[in-house]
Amino acid sequence: MRTIIKNTAKGLLTDLLFWTYLFSCVYFLVNLWATIEFSYLYLFLAGIVAALATFFSKLSLGYKMFRKGQKKKWTKTFWGWSVAIALVITFTVGWNIVEVQPYKFFTGFSKAGGITSGIFDPSIVGYQLTEDSFEQMKKAEIPKPILQKLEKIKYKNFNTGNMLEERLQKLISATNYAKYKDRIFASAQKNTKMLNMALEALAETIFLALLATVLAIPFAFILSFFAARNLMPKTILGNAVYLVIRTVATIFRSIEALVWAIIFSVWVGIGPFAGMLALMIHSIAALTKLYSEQIENIDPGPVEAIKATGASTLQTWIYAVIPQIISPYLAFTIYRWDINVRMATIVGFVGGGGIGLLLLQQQQLLRWHNVGLIIWLIAAVVWIMDMVSARVREKLAELN
Repeated sequence: MRTIIKNTAKGLLTDLLFWTYLFSCVYFLVNLWATIEFSYLYLFLAGIVAALATFFSKLSLGYKMFRKGQKKKWTKTFWGWSVAIALVITFTVGWNIVEVQPYKFFTGFSKAGGITSGIFDPSIVGYQLTEDSFEQMKKAEIPKPILQKLEKIKYKNFNTGNMLEERLQKLISATNYAKYKDRIFASAQKNTKMLNMALEALAETIFLALLATVLAIPFAFILSFFAARNLMPKTILGNAVYLVIRTVATIFRSIEALVWAIIFSVWVGIGPFAGMLALMIHSIAALTKLYSEQIENIDPGPVEAIKATGASTLQTWIYAVIPQIISPYLAFTIYRWDINVRMATIVGFVGGGGIGLLLLQQQQLLRWHNVGLIIWLIAAVVWIMDMVSARVREKLAELN
């Protein structure tokens, strides 16, 4: 009887939430399309009525889930069609909330010309016509009228060869451009200033992610033992410790690293230290969850055998638990470093340092060729990390 009452309560609550949600979605669409408004209390009351009517008629989703209704194909049941309709309405609401406009995707491509050109022509080598360049062009017997026209772009920095070519074609005739192009390029001062800046920022990003992962490991390792249900004693204190650690880890993990980066940017100032702290906090929470779940899946046999010898809790952990979790822990840790390298780019957008900050600066200045270079470097590092980490995890799996 007690089980029936409990399942009935769960089923009614499920139906109440389902119908209230469904009526709320319908109200949103009606209000959007017909501008009809009424109190939300009516939605809740309608949900109650619908829940009671469908549940006690044995037609509802809640009754099917908790009271085990008749076994029929969903297309022949009321609850099946109600769920299908709810999914369609949910998709429709989402389409309107997100303001999906496919025509903009197909008609607005011209606006992305700058970033597209930057991606396909990244700033690997820059060019500049300096005083020395003009001396060399004189020695290369480039006519004086052409040199006078080239004075207009003296000391102007061109991020790519294509940019310099486009400017030269506008300054001099097509015939002269074809004849003297190679001499002009040979005289131009080349530099890899942007490439060097990007590589420095990329190295900062990699080490930022590495430190965040390494510093998170000991905290997550220790906390995972207290967050594992099978290791904590079934006492008031044991349950309290387990619940507190799990709750705190869940809360900290639910707050994105981007938000932590904003907090620490205010706390310690803008820079890689703030980004490292943000990724470290998020990594501790995430690894605590992964580590503890791995502990909960260990073979209980060795643990019981060690306890039977009179071993202490610490000895049980060292000799029965740790040997079973070393390989999975290493795999999770490597995977987390892989994630942190990618996230380090994002936290840079809010002051977390690294290549993300440089990317934001170049994007705001509309220097799309520099942006293209940074995007390619990020993609290369992520690809290398994916390949290396996958290989390492494969080798670790072979050790099990």
